[in-house]
Amino acid sequence: MADSGKSRMRDRTPDDVIIQAEARKPITDPSLGISVEVNRQGTPKHRLVTIGDSLSHGFQSGAIFNTSLSYPMMIAKEMGWSHQMRYPTYDGPGDGFPLNLENLARQLDREFGDSINWLDFAPALLFIRRYMDDVEDYWERDAGSRFPIQRGINHNLAVYGWDLRNTLSRTADICLDIIRKNPPKDDYLRQVVEYHNERAAIRVLNSARDAQGNALTPLQAAAALGAEGTPESGGDGIETLLVVIGGNNALGSILTFKAAWTAEGYDDMAVNDRYTVWRPIHFKAELDKLVAEVKQIRARHVILATIPHVTIVPFARGINKNDQGNKAKPGSRYFPYYSLPWLTEEEFDPNKHPYLTEEEARAIDSAVDQYNDYITDAVRQARQEGRDWYLFELAGLLDRLASRRYIQDPAARPTWWDEVGGQYELPPELQALSPVPDSRFFKSDATGRTQGGLFSLDGIHPTTIGYGIMAQELIEIMHKKAGVKFYESDGKTERTGDIKVDFNRLITLDTLISNPPRSLSNAQSLIGLIDKNFNIFSGMLRASY
Repeated sequence: MADSGKSRMRDRTPDDVIIQAEARKPITDPSLGISVEVNRQGTPKHRLVTIGDSLSHGFQSGAIFNTSLSYPMMIAKEMGWSHQMRYPTYDGPGDGFPLNLENLARQLDREFGDSINWLDFAPALLFIRRYMDDVEDYWERDAGSRFPIQRGINHNLAVYGWDLRNTLSRTADICLDIIRKNPPKDDYLRQVVEYHNERAAIRVLNSARDAQGNALTPLQAAAALGAEGTPESGGDGIETLLVVIGGNNALGSILTFKAAWTAEGYDDMAVNDRYTVWRPIHFKAELDKLVAEVKQIRARHVILATIPHVTIVPFARGINKNDQGNKAKPGSRYFPYYSLPWLTEEEFDPNKHPYLTEEEARAIDSAVDQYNDYITDAVRQARQEGRDWYLFELAGLLDRLASRRYIQDPAARPTWWDEVGGQYELPPELQALSPVPDSRFFKSDATGRTQGGLFSLDGIHPTTIGYGIMAQELIEIMHKKAGVKFYESDGKTERTGDIKVDFNRLITLDTLISNPPRSLSNAQSLIGLIDKNFNIFSGMLRASY
């Protein structure tokens, strides 16, 4: 049974937000049933290019670090093109920045053993401060502050934390100017890399420049790659362009636990940080501009992704008690409150802790459904114009993996649940793991992983195996729908049959799965305790996406 859709938020929710009784039905045909003739003459010089945000950048566990395991690189590996694909790297102490929570948990393992007790609180706090100070110094003052010289525009042009407007307007020079005008300061308590997003973006875009040296936006950079054509006869310079952007136009609402709807200045990067969720009319205005620029990029195939519902990710912990302290009845896809993931239902106090209400969450997710309708319409229009565009149903994929929302509560499932295939079927290699990975917040102890596995320690971004699922779904579209050829590692021998991501390889490389931190449950409690007192981690996460 689907939930009722009644909302007490109508007096504070913009009129253009259409509150829905159930989540939007996922699209099961990436081509939307519209056939297109594709000119396949020649081999585009650039086989894969990605425009996006943290998901495409490769962010996980609170940091950008192991970008060789981003889902675009997983796809490139299966294409036999991983050695040609250019992407930014972020090596350094602590494995990336602003703060790699997995690395921190392992450092706490080594320093304090399997368990952290109250006697360890003060030493652990000092240890974390020193750890963060080392990371901050490296990226602000030492080798990490010097940006590498790179030849050629990156193929992965995604930047964590960026929304539609950033993708339309921001360049490396804008980020460089911000850093020059704001020299680093050493805050004794809040040891976080300042302007870390700008530092990360520069490594993505500093080589994206025109012949006169002018800095390019990600869209302009992709257009420059597309203009390089094919070695044989000109034509489209990009074979497949992935556009996975827009999540940050709503994600801030759960990172701040505040629904601040856009108003004047929504399209101005200097002022729009005050907003946490874009009104549908404003999102569409920005999307229309982005789509117009994508149409100017010479790409043979284009894939646009839908945007996940913000309450699917486990960072927003559903608190299952109402104003009277009673548990809500089954059958609703929403919990009465959403708050920080390290708060238990017994600890949560709406008079003390940040939160979103059920009604606010429903309104935000309803707006996201409208975003996704606009994205679907953009793909439909492009195909009707003869362009080989496809829709990647990322929103539907995550809905079908939603443990606490739908899988554990069959009464909350929407009317379309069985029609689109029901619960998402994990690859056999993941089903063989114990416990089977799910979308709950990651937990482990001295015995190993006890819960979760699809989302990393920040509760927002996938683990490596989670990114592998995204890669597999995109490969299905590219190979079976768009007819993209995949090759062995030599880049010459064409692969036949189904193209499958090597999940056994990803399980080995995913250290949260193959070797989870032993003291993580205690470390999470410690992080939560520190955050309650110093607001370090939740504040850092809000600044990261």
